[in-house]
Amino acid sequence: AFLVRGITPTQMAAMWRGTWHGGLEFTEKCCAPIAIPIATHTLHAVGAAMAAQRLGEDSVTVAFLGDGATSEGDTHEAMNLAAVTKAPCVFYVQNNQWAISVPVHRQHAAPSIAARAAGYGMPGIMVDGNDVLACHAVMAEAAARARAGEGPTLIEAITYRMGPHTTSDDPSRYRSAEEVEEWAARDAISRYRTYLERAGVWTERVEQRAAARSARLRAEARTAVIEGPDPDPGELFDHVYAEITPALAAQKRQLLTELAKEA
Repeated sequence: AFLVRGITPTQMAAMWRGTWHGGLEFTEKCCAPIAIPIATHTLHAVGAAMAAQRLGEDSVTVAFLGDGATSEGDTHEAMNLAAVTKAPCVFYVQNNQWAISVPVHRQHAAPSIAARAAGYGMPGIMVDGNDVLACHAVMAEAAARARAGEGPTLIEAITYRMGPHTTSDDPSRYRSAEEVEEWAARDAISRYRTYLERAGVWTERVEQRAAARSARLRAEARTAVIEGPDPDPGELFDHVYAEITPALAAQKRQLLTELAKEA
């Protein structure tokens, strides 16, 4: 989604290093910064959708979240408010079966996450999250509903987290190798590549050009991030509120003073 909105791989890499916000902001690219706290962004997404609704803008807000985030209270509040106000937004749940080590069947007792949409008074759609074309189709339908003033849609994309949750996670402690192999055979990229090959779109020449471009982009991003300047520590306090509070201003002065001593 970020790439579609014009965020470059280099910008995204800089964000993960912590040297820049990565271009994720409402004013330029209409992309909110990634929120580490689980599900808090769902509320912001509904707020943005309601703002667009009141301003008469023809836009749709999409909140991407995982299956684990659907157990958070923020998600409940966001979906309820969105449905009541018919906010033009879409909740796209990437159900990858595991919230770290908690399996999805421990997240809810409903037949599916999509089925929970009925309780909020909005449509719920379950889709094969490893089928690129199917995901595009349901998202287009949900966006059209939102723009028509018919309110939000909950999409549950069934997929799988192939790797560990973090570098400190050992998924072999809670899931089998057979399960991983089964899902590996349904890899989204491989399936879409097969589709393009059969359609005559993906050829050996296209493959070579894509590989060369990929290598160039990776090298550029790596170099830019490693050689890029470190951020100003003082900026940590600058965007918490519209105007910095006295307490934060005092903390900022204290931090800069301590850093100056160490220098």
